[in-house]
Order: sequence, then C-alpha cells, then structure tokens
Amino acid sequence: MLVTAREPECHVTATPQARTAGARLPKPMRRVLLLGAAREVFVSQGYHAAAMDDIAERAGVSKPVLYQHFANKRGLYLALLDESVAELVGAVSAALESTTDNRQRVEATIGAFFDYVGGAGEAFRLIFESDLGNEPDVRDRLDLAMRECAAMVSEFIRADAGVSNADADMLGMALVGMAQVSARYWLRTDRPLPQDVAENLLARLAWRGISGWPLAESQQNSPSP
Repeated sequence: MLVTAREPECHVTATPQARTAGARLPKPMRRVLLLGAAREVFVSQGYHAAAMDDIAERAGVSKPVLYQHFANKRGLYLALLDESVAELVGAVSAALESTTDNRQRVEATIGAFFDYVGGAGEAFRLIFESDLGNEPDVRDRLDLAMRECAAMVSEFIRADAGVSNADADMLGMALVGMAQVSARYWLRTDRPLPQDVAENLLARLAWRGISGWPLAESQQNSPSP
C-alpha cells in the first residue's frame, strides 16, 4: 500500500479564541472564519434547520457582519459547497500526482476518498449527503465534484491503457464512484475495518479490473498480426 504524505486540513473552526480574534480579522480572514462556523452549523443541523443567527453566534460576530459577506443563507451554503468540492478535487489530484506507478495511483485515489470521508470536518456531508441535493444549483455542484475527479482519473486511463475517450470516461467514473460510495458505507457502518485494510481491499478489486488493459505503449510496440 502506498503511503503518501497527505496535507493536514487547514479549515478554521470557530473556537472561542478564534471568535474573540474575529473582531480584529481582515475581511478575507473573517470570511474564512465565517465559512468555518457555517460548516459546523450546516453539518450538525442540516441546511433547513440552520439559521444565520446560529452561524453568526458560532463565529462570534453580529448578524449584520455576517450579511456583509453573504447576502443570504443560500449564498453562504453554496460558497461552502464550492469550498468542499475544491477540497475533494484537490485531494484526488494530489493522490494521482503522488506517484507514476499506476497501481499506486489507484491505491492513492481510493485513499483520498477515505481520508476525505473520514476527516474530522465532515465536509463530505455537504457534498454527498446534502438535504438540498435535488436543488439544481446544488445538484450541479455535486455532479461537478464527481465529474472533475473522474476526468482526472480517466486521463491516466486513456493515456496508459489506450482505450477510447468514452471507455476512459466510463472507467474513471466507475473508479471514483466505487471509492466514494464504499468510503461512505465504511463510515456509516462505524468503520468495521481499519481504514488501511478497507482501502487495500478496494484497491485490490479496482486494480484487478483496470490492470486487464495492457499499457498503451505495449500495444503500440506489439507486432501487427
């Protein structure tokens, strides 16, 4: 199993110290503080139950200050969703770039999903378990997260296996779909296996399928029948 150096999460949570300091923060840093508070409230309460009053209180600011940054609850939620999507896409990108060995790429990609789903911030709930999942502007972002991750995976499959664009796109989506659904199942069932064991189990399954395609270079160099 490839062990890659995974960057620690850098979300700002609304600790008492951060809330006290929030009054003196410049605007960009205050926005980060507000998003951190909003993440905590949306994850714990869900979109419909969450109130801007709750978010402002969690961040240690007045509601007018919160509205200076975000016009309404929907806009705040979408900004947070965009941040969560970028976080997932960045994790998958880093996993794919962490090695040139294709088997290790599969392992690292699956590991990225397990890390994301198992992270303390529970950002994955905003993407995959949103109670606004059927709303068009939210659904677009949820689909974007999976499409961007699948597109990165399919690039390597297309280059290395020499398959068609349509085949590579299907295989890329299949891999990231399996990774995210399995990681969520693992978390929802109270982590019945250690994370590294679960990751290795999925990686073995995925690699046995993907490795069935010969490298494109081998195909090009093979003699014509």
